[in-house]
Amino acid sequence: MHQEDQRRKRRRKIVYSAVAGLIVAGVLAGGIWAVTTADDGAPTGKAPIAGVQTFGMLGRTHVQTPVAYPQTPPVGGDHSPVWLDCNGDVYTEPVPNENAVHSLEHGAVWITYNDRASPADVAALAAKVQGRPYTFLSPYPTEQGKITLTAWGNQLVVDGPADPRVDAFLAQYVQGPQTPEPGAPCTDGLVP
Repeated sequence: MHQEDQRRKRRRKIVYSAVAGLIVAGVLAGGIWAVTTADDGAPTGKAPIAGVQTFGMLGRTHVQTPVAYPQTPPVGGDHSPVWLDCNGDVYTEPVPNENAVHSLEHGAVWITYNDRASPADVAALAAKVQGRPYTFLSPYPTEQGKITLTAWGNQLVVDGPADPRVDAFLAQYVQGPQTPEPGAPCTDGLVP
């Protein structure tokens, strides 16, 4: 009888130990899951950016003639068969819309500014563009906003280069999901 009692106690210990081990393993797994899936508040580049306007139904035909675009600067549409170099290029004169739109089709972000932008603003924008593939900067005297960021079908107007939405726009739209021709070249095009 004493031996039978000892065996029951051992079985009970084994069952209790197994149950306790499963509970500890579950708590650890839940903790690991909670830590690895927690949102740390860092931007992912996929969240909507306040103020971005989106335009659809944009043509993509190559044309040899000027195009009357409905947006200023244009966000897409029919365009020149030759793209504008957009490998971190900084242009000091306005560039042809039709070539710039072709660069947008390749996934570039075009940053433009008018005469309300100070020389310091232009220098700060140039620093964001230089050395960054699929970006280019140029003046655009007739735009309504002081500074405009444009990607194929998307546009954002800001008051200054320090606006955090500038970096967010670049992160999200340079070769972003809106790109009709991802990976297409941004060099060996038109250099006005």
